Amino acid sequence: MRVSTTARRFRVSAFRVGWYDGAQARLVWRSERVPGRAQPGPVMHQPTRTVLARWRRSLTVGTDGWPGGAYLLRLDSDDGHQRYVPLVVRSESAAGRTVLLHAPATWQAYNRWGGYSLYAGADGGYRARSTVVSFDRPYDKDGAEKFLVHERAAVVHAERLGIPLAYTTGNDVHRDPGFLKDATAVVVLGHDEYWTPRLREAVTRARDAGSNLAVLGANTCFRRVRLETGPEEPEHRPGRAVACYKSSYMYDPSFRHDPRKVTTDFRQDPGADPESSLTGVLYEGFPTDAPYVVHRPRHWLFKGTGVRRGEGFDHLVGVEYDRVTPGSPTPERLEIVAHSPLRCKGRASHHDSAYYTVDSGAGVFAAGTMRWVEGLMAGTGENGRNHGMDARTGAFVTRTTGNLLRAFAEGPAARHRPEPEPNVDRVYGG
Repeated sequence: MRVSTTARRFRVSAFRVGWYDGAQARLVWRSERVPGRAQPGPVMHQPTRTVLARWRRSLTVGTDGWPGGAYLLRLDSDDGHQRYVPLVVRSESAAGRTVLLHAPATWQAYNRWGGYSLYAGADGGYRARSTVVSFDRPYDKDGAEKFLVHERAAVVHAERLGIPLAYTTGNDVHRDPGFLKDATAVVVLGHDEYWTPRLREAVTRARDAGSNLAVLGANTCFRRVRLETGPEEPEHRPGRAVACYKSSYMYDPSFRHDPRKVTTDFRQDPGADPESSLTGVLYEGFPTDAPYVVHRPRHWLFKGTGVRRGEGFDHLVGVEYDRVTPGSPTPERLEIVAHSPLRCKGRASHHDSAYYTVDSGAGVFAAGTMRWVEGLMAGTGENGRNHGMDARTGAFVTRTTGNLLRAFAEGPAARHRPEPEPNVDRVYGG
């Protein structure tokens, strides 16, 4: 572990995230007090504007004996400051388990430590952005923003349910696609935008072999990326960088010799393959803030919630959203279970939550809103105000997610839950 601090000493504490009778984390390890050191500032690999932190190692954190799970490393300095580092300890097997799929490629895409991300450069503008970002640097802000906002509450809830779980990341499934073999379900968390084609193929193959798929967010599988050896890194450290050239795809080194690997949006040429063929929904816009409106209240997902058709839950749709888009590749047995009117950048549209099944029996649910995992915390005081969502919304999201995860943990959903009732043509007037 490499740390830069002006404090004389600091300590690292490792917490495993889970239910733990409401404590929501358990201390598993703590370091001695370590001498602090101010390390050099960021350096840049100019061709791709990739920021690196060339720091010396401060201490070693050994994870031998730690159970698979999502962890937070908390750094406490002698002068009272704190930072976090998210860490996923991979499970040995997914067989017979619900896999929680964490999203470090997306964490890194938005990380602006050193002034650069895949979205902006030091001047804040898109044109000066990085086209490759490196894991060899800290995360910005508190160090764990994406995990804390879009993932932690889902981990806590899944562990509270007591279903068999396994933990991994999209990067690790890219390296070992066979890990998902015989999983009962794969759960994609609140914001998992950046996928490699190999990850997408692995998740699709798992679905087609009977693993259910839950997408608890929006904007999922939107960007096609490549995991690379980091700039100026030795060849034995592959996967330390995320490449995504986006609209500058013609400068991607793959453009001339293998267009299918060009790192742009999945729905864009070359090699267009919209995400809706997997998720059932298509990312449409940002930003929005709208009520989540139930369309099929008798669907098994909503059992025990007491909802009625047309009932809404304020602020649950946002800040990015998906919808079923007629004309895009969409599974045949697709049922819209929530259909929410909204406005985005002055234009009227809709958000959708959708459910479908495939021949293997696997069920696929897509929440279609990036606030679903945040909704699990609504009304609790955790994570701030959660966009003004209230306790009623928190109870609805919690019960619905529990219904979903318990059902998916039982095996292919079509074998023990009602089949979807396709309704896209009726909803959208086809």
